[in-house]
Amino acid sequence: MTTTQSPAAAAGTFSLGGEFTVRRLGYGAMRLTGEGIWGPPKDHDNAIAVLRRAVELGVDFIDTADSYGPYVSEELVREALYPYREVRVATKAGLLRTGPNRWIPCGRPDYLRQECEMSLRRLGVETIDLFQLHRVDPHVAADEQYGLLADLQREGKVRHVGLSQVSVAQIEAASTIVDVASVQNRYNLVDRSSDAELRHCTEHGVAFIPWAPADAGNLANEGNAAHDVAVELGATPAQVALAWLLQRSSVMLPIPGTASLEHLEENCGAGTLELPRAAAERLDAAAS
Repeated sequence: MTTTQSPAAAAGTFSLGGEFTVRRLGYGAMRLTGEGIWGPPKDHDNAIAVLRRAVELGVDFIDTADSYGPYVSEELVREALYPYREVRVATKAGLLRTGPNRWIPCGRPDYLRQECEMSLRRLGVETIDLFQLHRVDPHVAADEQYGLLADLQREGKVRHVGLSQVSVAQIEAASTIVDVASVQNRYNLVDRSSDAELRHCTEHGVAFIPWAPADAGNLANEGNAAHDVAVELGATPAQVALAWLLQRSSVMLPIPGTASLEHLEENCGAGTLELPRAAAERLDAAAS
């Protein structure tokens, strides 16, 4: 497949867990579910088409979670992409869903094991490529949660382990029990509260998967950095926001999500967008 046909391929690659290589511009499958990330999609056929088009555009890293739907996103991923071939699928467990806007951390080892087993079944695989703890449950000993992830890895149910929305201290604590291959924290042009975690991941070769990566906020408005740079480069603000992430660190794996084929094409176009140094410096300074 040529670079023109596969814009995501232009973003470069990363060796996740030191074992398998993925393209650095992935796809987050959260938005394929219903309103409030709850229930089935309004347009089932469109959701399947978006997933398949992402792969056609060169995406080979799909991120989902048991709580998206709940369960709906994983089922859509399997329907659209199984048997996956060259595509790697990451999923998460550790957030209970009892309603559209209710996300409750649950890190009990028996629950995490149950959700892993169910994700294996829904995705149709014997081993999950990347299994991420969606949140560290403050009401369960952290070592028990990390230990269960290590157990799943030893049993061959999980190939690599990741953490989501964690601090450097939590990454370091988990790393004494299990190899941490990825960290998924909120991070974008206007929310850089995880700069310390990004630095840690960059120094240790751990994949950093920013969620809400194209949430440029007011920077997308006329007169602000992302908008102005986009106009200058003939791009969209979302493409600029994603390109900025890709250039910020070699361990960065953005996973922009959308249920729109048009926006999917735009997002993947960020892989071919190279920000001039002056533009990148303006974006670096934008949040402050």
